[in-house]
Amino acid sequence: MKTVVLDVRSPADSMADFVQGWKTGKGQKTARISFATPELLWEVLTAKRWELLKALCGAGPISIRETARRVGRDVKAVHGDITALLKAGILERVESGEIEFPYEAVKVEFLLQAA
Repeated sequence: MKTVVLDVRSPADSMADFVQGWKTGKGQKTARISFATPELLWEVLTAKRWELLKALCGAGPISIRETARRVGRDVKAVHGDITALLKAGILERVESGEIEFPYEAVKVEFLLQAA
């Protein structure tokens, strides 16, 4: 199963993983999309956008109109959410112009600590 991990990590930690992969020639076993703060993660992954990701998991390339139909929402509103997810690097646009979430599962990781 192709899984992506959405996590909260400092830019320094993310860069350290990149440098390690560059030096060894071995990438991470799991795809990872990192956010600098939990607030940023939740700003990007609103409830409506999370609903879109659920509908897109394992669906392959799909049009925005079909995505809106699957979640029962207005095409214009879905288009705005899709644009935000594309800018965040969570979704991809394929050659046909459709969008794709190339994963079958999502894992969200972050640690809440005392101030």
